[in-house]
Amino acid sequence: MELKWTLLVVLFLPSCSGCAIGFKRVQRKCVDEDECGIFPSVCGDHSECVNTHGGFYCTCVQGFMMSFPTEQCTDMNKCPGKESSGSGDREFESPAGLEEYYDFETTTDMFFTTLPDMDFRSSTGSESKCEDIDECKDPDVCGTNAVCINHPGSFICECHSGYSNYGNNQSKCTEMDCDQFKSQPDAEHTPEKLKHLMSLLKNSCESLNDTHGEHFTGEQLLENLCNSTNDLLSDGNIADGETLSQFLDTVEKGMHLIGPQLKEPVTRMETHNTFAEVAVRRGQAPPSGRVTLSTDSALFNTSWETVVGESYPGFAFVALVSYKDMNSSSDQFHTMSRERSDDRERNITYQLNSKVVTVIVSNPETKRLSEPVTIIFTHEQERAESEGVAYSCVFWDETEGAWSGRDCERVWSNDTHTMCSYSHLSSFALLMALYPVQDSFELVLITRVGLVLSLLCLFLCILTFRFCRSIQGTRNSIHLHLSVCLFIADLVFLCGISSTHNQVACAAVAGLLHFFFLSAFCWMLLEGVQLYRMVVLVFHTTLKHLYVYAAGYGVPLVIVIISAVSYPRGYGTDRHCWLSLDGYFIVSFFAPVCIIVILNCFFFIITVWKLANKFSSLNPDLSKLKQIRSFTMTAVAQVCVLGGTWVFGFFLFQENGTEVMLYLFTILNSLQGALIFLMHCLLSKPVLKPNL
Repeated sequence: MELKWTLLVVLFLPSCSGCAIGFKRVQRKCVDEDECGIFPSVCGDHSECVNTHGGFYCTCVQGFMMSFPTEQCTDMNKCPGKESSGSGDREFESPAGLEEYYDFETTTDMFFTTLPDMDFRSSTGSESKCEDIDECKDPDVCGTNAVCINHPGSFICECHSGYSNYGNNQSKCTEMDCDQFKSQPDAEHTPEKLKHLMSLLKNSCESLNDTHGEHFTGEQLLENLCNSTNDLLSDGNIADGETLSQFLDTVEKGMHLIGPQLKEPVTRMETHNTFAEVAVRRGQAPPSGRVTLSTDSALFNTSWETVVGESYPGFAFVALVSYKDMNSSSDQFHTMSRERSDDRERNITYQLNSKVVTVIVSNPETKRLSEPVTIIFTHEQERAESEGVAYSCVFWDETEGAWSGRDCERVWSNDTHTMCSYSHLSSFALLMALYPVQDSFELVLITRVGLVLSLLCLFLCILTFRFCRSIQGTRNSIHLHLSVCLFIADLVFLCGISSTHNQVACAAVAGLLHFFFLSAFCWMLLEGVQLYRMVVLVFHTTLKHLYVYAAGYGVPLVIVIISAVSYPRGYGTDRHCWLSLDGYFIVSFFAPVCIIVILNCFFFIITVWKLANKFSSLNPDLSKLKQIRSFTMTAVAQVCVLGGTWVFGFFLFQENGTEVMLYLFTILNSLQGALIFLMHCLLSKPVLKPNL
């Protein structure tokens, strides 16, 4: 033992290198020194040396305990703590000189591990000897659900049939209800993978009653649980409230089975769609203080007193499980319970803005906690509360099959996080309530008056282009179909842009607007192509009607069909019957529009350049060139008006669209028909003076 203490003194003397005790300098950095590797026998026989960050400690192998003053691992059947001698009990003293560097009491706790309560005592009489303490004399040591069996220096609790202490032989036994993992006879729609998980948990539960049989460890069960939930969420098997309730209930019951079997104080497990963290404490006395668990999307905080509850069986655990892809699996996850039935009348919609998490504790009574627990959620969308947005802390109500805000309180919120307080435990989430923002009276008036004026002008344009013989031709046919498309689009916009109360009707309105506005841009592109052919190729060259109709109506129809098939939920939003901003679905409109505007600009530039060359030629046909120049200027103005309208429209339909953009879009969109009527009818000489 002198050698052992000499080694300890040498290892933990203050270092001349400037590093703290237990560290050494390597390449100008202080790194931990492995004392166990340098001196393998530092702990003596029947013990193991465990290296720590900046130190080490010795732990005895099974059946041995640390005795003083020899600091050796001795047989547990010998009385610990004292050494008998003829002169009486000799107290342990620290080695000479060691207190110069350490407080010995602290050093002993740092270097050695001892058992807190020894199961022996010294007998009285002429010959002192060790006697076993019979812990089983205490009727409460194993409770009423087990038989206490005393062993030399220890005891075990042998559970009655139907009870288990989850392999913790000195803990009280709790009732095992393995039938809770049995599939219900009427559960026809239960996913097969969920049935497989329930069967696995049921078998593991039953194996706990057979102490000699094989069973999974807690870590293996937790891994199986996470893998099964990952597969269920990845395959989209949870599509209704009943299945979701069954899934969350299975996870909760499974964690009650798994938690007590975990060996480590903290266990973390992560898959693609599931993240779980479990904290476990064991001992004769219940744990106390605060406990915090975290996943990638939530931070949970409570006290160990809340986790334990009124009864303590010798262990306590708390688990936090987060589901990564559950918030987008089904529309069911965006509904509130009937306690807020007026939300539909107020046109309020809900959207999950956090991951769904489940909290499980060993306390069997969680319907009314002694003190509230808190969860800090990370927002999926960084968005602060505003006039049209409010956050609600909710839990999944299995009886209602929907989210409920009962006994849930929002403590604080910003654009990235929200703290919620709950007085019970369940599966929790953060719902974002979207309130309709009412447009001002002035804006509604401008929109309606402007659109009515635009519809009237477009109707006059349609009559003019259809029945005025002096302007018949390919270009006039293009103007006719352009006016028809804008007329239908404005009529649908006026009547249905705010019909968000009916999801099907709203999607139909959005689809019609998508098609007819795209078609209007395609007809504008055809006008640019026609002008290009008239100037660059041969005068009076016309496009074939089949090609014209295929480009004017066929291309927009193909785009709309592809968009609807790829993402049918993209038609209609909570605020407008227009294209959704989710998943960049709005690009299915603005990308073709940008391409058309760029192509039109190209054709117009070439047309103007060719016109300038023809005007400077020796024998220009001035009347024809002036007519084409007039056509080109009108077409350019038309593209600027219609294209500019949707530049402001792009910002309008963003969630943070400004009031200025709203007014600019409304005014330009309302005046499109009037401007087309002005340019193509009132200022057109062939229309006003057909005989000239």
